[in-house]
Amino acid sequence: MCNDCGCAVPDSAKHHDRIRTHTASVAVLKDLLAENDRTARHNQVHFDAAGVFAINLMSAPGSGKTALLEATIEALKGKRRVAVIEGDLATENDAERIRRHGVPAVQITTGTACHLDAHMIHEVLHDMPLQDLDILFIENVGNLVCPASFDLGQHRNVTLLSVPEGDDKPAKYPVMFRGSDAILVSKTDLLPHFDDFRLERAQAAVRSIACDSPIISVSVRTSNGLRHWIDWLDRQLAQYRGGERPAVAVEAAS
Repeated sequence: MCNDCGCAVPDSAKHHDRIRTHTASVAVLKDLLAENDRTARHNQVHFDAAGVFAINLMSAPGSGKTALLEATIEALKGKRRVAVIEGDLATENDAERIRRHGVPAVQITTGTACHLDAHMIHEVLHDMPLQDLDILFIENVGNLVCPASFDLGQHRNVTLLSVPEGDDKPAKYPVMFRGSDAILVSKTDLLPHFDDFRLERAQAAVRSIACDSPIISVSVRTSNGLRHWIDWLDRQLAQYRGGERPAVAVEAAS
């Protein structure tokens, strides 16, 4: 976690000075996660007050998260009001790509942190037009480890598994995939060129970690499967708007 992977979570410097033993390290990590969870609940108050459905989009680097968002934005134009929070270690490249589609996008550059956390999200929420949105996508930093441990206040987790990565990633990174509400197998147009990737093996790997979430195969390049992804989004938004929301502690939204 933060003391092992170099994450720079807010206010963590003062905590790292306290790390002397494994026991102390674990205690610090628990404190950091507890503080993160409190902020995540507060973030969800913001989302729910505005009726915004928030999705945490995660994957390894290069799995096609931004390309999927671009295709999703185009498919939802005139139907849903969308905005994006982008997370990367550096550059505004992904946010600029999203803005070219005419939707609001805020870039978070994390420096050395290999994930977004709830505090980072809260810092930019006041720059988002939440009252004018239906769906807020949060594109997390490309990483199959740390993002799985940090709640952002989102309503759903979606994880991409791209064909070039290999079909065994769910078995290798079970925490990330087990906590996903939907898993998208991306870049399926490359299947003819990656004969060592088998959809049935990827599906078996997901089920082997006790995850029964839907698995949707998509290709942004060919649009194959994109309709299934949009249908899933519509169903989830309808459930959310119908009142099927996670319990949220009552806090003042500021």
